[in-house]
Amino acid sequence: MRLLPAAALSTAALSLSACAPLQQLVQVPQVQVQNVYLTSLTLPGGFGSVPVANLTMNLQVTNPNPVPLRMANIAGTLIIDGAAVGDVSFPNVDIAARGVSTQRADLSIPVTLNTAASFLKVARGQLVTYRVDGGFTANFGPLGLQNFGPFTLSQGQWKQSPILPF
Repeated sequence: MRLLPAAALSTAALSLSACAPLQQLVQVPQVQVQNVYLTSLTLPGGFGSVPVANLTMNLQVTNPNPVPLRMANIAGTLIIDGAAVGDVSFPNVDIAARGVSTQRADLSIPVTLNTAASFLKVARGQLVTYRVDGGFTANFGPLGLQNFGPFTLSQGQWKQSPILPF
């Protein structure tokens, strides 16, 4: 007779766990900027083309889950030394179950009078801190879509060889 209540409790527990939200079933994929390079910079104030900072950013995305996923809408704000300098977005990334994928993105960020000083520091080869704050949507196939964020996707220090002679 004692087995019946235990069996009933375990059946109830299993049925409740089946109703658990998707967030409890999946782990957050990790996004890390492997490296970032300022490849060219045009500054505001001149005549002609719109001033832009051209960047190449390489991401490493890790899927800790036992199912493959497709990440879409990876988007965020690039922050240099505490100042938001522009928005970044990345193409779709497919990742195997418990896998790692790298993704390269070539970005053009408009330069304004407010953001020019931050980009000039990088162009001169000075050390800056950076952060990418944002989020993404992950498609876990049979488990469905899940939104993650907003949070800090990646952060670190950025120093490269100077690209401007001044």
